[in-house]
Amino acid sequence: MAERGEGLSKEERDAVKDRAKELRAEAKAGKNRAAGEQAIREAIDAMSGEDRAIAEGFYKVVSEVAPQLMPKTYYGMPAFANGEGKVVTFMQPADKFKARYATIGFEDRANLDDGDFWPIGFAVRTWTPAIEQRFSELVASAAS
Repeated sequence: MAERGEGLSKEERDAVKDRAKELRAEAKAGKNRAAGEQAIREAIDAMSGEDRAIAEGFYKVVSEVAPQLMPKTYYGMPAFANGEGKVVTFMQPADKFKARYATIGFEDRANLDDGDFWPIGFAVRTWTPAIEQRFSELVASAAS
């Protein structure tokens, strides 16, 4: 994040512009699965290296485990939303904000509640079969 008083960083400004563009496209397309899939594919195709591998795994798992979730982008990142259009899960590439790892996150619509304290974000450095299995379990729970 930018230091106090400096305003948004270039990456943050770009993300806000991406989100405004997404909202205009969503209003135009409505709840169109094909448009959402195209938006995600374009976002993934723009990635490289490990970010792309993680995004491909993310997309595959959510598409298979929770086909009822609608594909879309969220601040230019691959995401999936519930029937109301609210994001349930998203994948933030490391390169987008010059971070040392990608992040897979869940919004408050995800059914991951576990008492009074549970994780909603996960750092991912590389996509592995073990990560795919754990993420599949989380998506199944989140989308239930």
